[in-house]
Amino acid sequence: MPVPNRLRDLIRNIRSCKTAADERAIIQKECADIRNGFREEDTVFRCRNVAKVLYIYMLGYPAHFGQLEALKLIVSSRFTDKRIGYLGAMLLVDEYREVHLLMTNSLKNDMDNPSQYVQSLALCTLGNVCSTEMARDLTPDVEKLMKTANAYVKKKAILCACRIVRKVPEMMENFIPLTKPLLSDKNHGVMLTAVALITECCRKNPDAKANFKKLVPTLVRILKNLIMSGYSPEHDVNGISDPFLQVMLCIFCCSVSNCIKLDVKVMYHSTNGLVSIQTRMVRILRLLRILGQNDSGTSETMNDILAQVATNTETSKNVGNAILYETVLTIMDIKSESGLRVLAVNILGRFLLNNDKNIRYVALNSLLRTVHTDMNAVQRHRTTVLDCLKDPDPSILRRAMELCFALVNSTNVRGTMRELLLFLSRCPIDFKSDCSSGIFTAAEKYAPNARWHIDTMLKVLTTAGNHVRDDAVPNLIHLLSATDKMHAYSAQQLFKAVSEVNDLSVQPLTQVACWCLGEYGDELVSAPVEDEPVNISEKDVLDMLDKVLRTSLSTAVTKSYAINAVMKLSTRFQGCIRQTQEIISIHSTSHNMEVQQRSVEYNVLFNKHDNLRPGVLEHMPQFEKVTPPNHSEDGEEGTAEQVESVQQPAVVAAPEPQQQSNVDLLLDLVDFGSSAPSTQPPPPIAPTNNNDLSSLLDLGFSGQPQPAVNGYNAPPPMNNLMGDSLLDGLNSQAPNNIMQKAPAPGVTAFEKSGLLIKFQFEREGNVLNVNLTATNSNPQNINDFVFQAAVPKSFQLQMLPPSGNSIGPSNSNAVTQTIRLNNPNKAQPRLRMRIAFSYQGQPVQEMAEFNDFPPSAWQ
Repeated sequence: MPVPNRLRDLIRNIRSCKTAADERAIIQKECADIRNGFREEDTVFRCRNVAKVLYIYMLGYPAHFGQLEALKLIVSSRFTDKRIGYLGAMLLVDEYREVHLLMTNSLKNDMDNPSQYVQSLALCTLGNVCSTEMARDLTPDVEKLMKTANAYVKKKAILCACRIVRKVPEMMENFIPLTKPLLSDKNHGVMLTAVALITECCRKNPDAKANFKKLVPTLVRILKNLIMSGYSPEHDVNGISDPFLQVMLCIFCCSVSNCIKLDVKVMYHSTNGLVSIQTRMVRILRLLRILGQNDSGTSETMNDILAQVATNTETSKNVGNAILYETVLTIMDIKSESGLRVLAVNILGRFLLNNDKNIRYVALNSLLRTVHTDMNAVQRHRTTVLDCLKDPDPSILRRAMELCFALVNSTNVRGTMRELLLFLSRCPIDFKSDCSSGIFTAAEKYAPNARWHIDTMLKVLTTAGNHVRDDAVPNLIHLLSATDKMHAYSAQQLFKAVSEVNDLSVQPLTQVACWCLGEYGDELVSAPVEDEPVNISEKDVLDMLDKVLRTSLSTAVTKSYAINAVMKLSTRFQGCIRQTQEIISIHSTSHNMEVQQRSVEYNVLFNKHDNLRPGVLEHMPQFEKVTPPNHSEDGEEGTAEQVESVQQPAVVAAPEPQQQSNVDLLLDLVDFGSSAPSTQPPPPIAPTNNNDLSSLLDLGFSGQPQPAVNGYNAPPPMNNLMGDSLLDGLNSQAPNNIMQKAPAPGVTAFEKSGLLIKFQFEREGNVLNVNLTATNSNPQNINDFVFQAAVPKSFQLQMLPPSGNSIGPSNSNAVTQTIRLNNPNKAQPRLRMRIAFSYQGQPVQEMAEFNDFPPSAWQ
């Protein structure tokens, strides 16, 4: 056979290719030659051919035909053959391929080889491709090598033990007695791998924690020796004695939070040599989260040494900053002294002044986790945090914005909000929604007076535009309704704001302005604001509302607000009734079905029921405000997510005409004036013929009349209830749709994919109110949340509107919804559920059934 090309020649030929087709042609030809060599059992050049196969594999081409040839090189007596053979086994073979079992005997023989290099090759391969069967067979050999005096082999054997513990946890009993002498080894590499082994043992068996907590004093002593020792050329990195081991020892002594794994990687990214130990550091973080939790004795032992590390470590180099960062995390996660915690926060404050973006990022992240436990210490660095809002890096902007909201209190709310509003005006579009929502929440909680609160919310609407969240409009309407003395001022400011927007493209601002002008337009015209007198006539107000209705930039919801405002002003502006009626009549032929329907109904009210018009269109009453739970001003977790329950007053698109064919016209008009505004569509009605639901079940949702069953008529739709309560003396009550920080105690109805749904039950005669609370433990939002339910035909079901369709991350807020279930026969209820939502842009749909109703709920 001809002599095959050398590996360097193959690399040179591939790199000289100008097109992908040329590269594929060369590789196909080379693979054919390699297969011929394998077929002819060419033992002389087998090593060269396998090396070329590995290079082809790394380029992304199929190389499975080289697996057996790599195994043949393993049994060779030549070291060069073994090296290529083991490398091929690690790349081409994994534990899921049966061919890897052929290596077990070779690995066992090579681990007994007198050469440390052959032993290390076998150990490296075992650590990469070890399966359950290989772990059981080779554990005695690995245990024997862990006791050897050769540190080069010992540290590799320890890492193999980590892999064995991961595959067969019961084998850790063989390795636990060896951990203490391994930590006392003089070789730092052995110490590092021993910590990695302890991490794996604790992760697989939490009961092993008690055995390893006894080693904490030993680790503290080692850390002290590292700090106090002089220059050591073998372990010195930029003047720091073995920062690798110092960092791991710092982490070992504390309980570390779940979210700092990425921070550690960022911090060490710019330090030469540290990238290679990131994976092991993550394992140690998991271990130490268990070992140092709620351990006051360990904390007392570590206080002195942590103070020495925090004050004596050099901060001019990145490696020193890495050690300081881990020390700060240790101090914050253990039961340390208050003075030591202040020192840790001050170190993070100095990190914020560093030019390195990675250091600033991890400092902001750490302060964000610390702010709820050490608010006063973090408040000292508020000015520095606000300066971070000017950083161009989006990751730093995100963390700085979240920390600024966490630092807001009644003392600094004016200054902090001023900076946040400036940030809102210049921040990227992706930040505007979160920033505006945070400003709304903080202003609602810490507003010094009503006027400041209104000015702030209007400034957000004009700055963020259409990027505000859906709850901004009803929340601001609720605020305007609740402040009697600010009606004229609010109407004036909204009129000016909308007048300055030429294209009327800011829908939330226009919606609030239309509602406010419709309710308080008479106060705007008759009682102008004293400090800002503006001459606004009735015609100016109606012209602006007509402009909103005529422009093509207004959405259907905005036009619904506007035409409702025009109709209400017909009872407030007595001199413009003709203009009002003309505006209403023009839009009776609108292409928008909702606007057309409202116009026709209002014309009927003008022509046939004009005597009822003043009563139907009178001022809306103040909405009842549900007081959220009391929270302290130090920014306890969850207060930023509290949202008040409001009876949303403004009008939106009405239901389809066929859904209200049996409803009186007057009630329809009243229902229109009292329906809740929402930019979200109602939850879709699940089809009754869906294969996932039982054919015996029938769906009933709010807004659709239910048939009579056993002589009992189902409760009327929610919109009719609201209309009736308005006629009966304005005794309407706000629906109990409260977004809360934590779920109320109740019965768990559904728990999957980080979504938890609980039920609470309230009995009202034959009607059972099921109060649903949904929370999200995932690190990101759950969006487009829709809950649907079905019951047997002997029941009647009515679902009230949910409090929202977005559930915040990490249980930061909840979505609530009330389900009314009529049970005239007092039978045991059965509820079939369909839950739909989107997470990270991916739609999710789950089906479940709930039958665990308490006997008191139906008997």
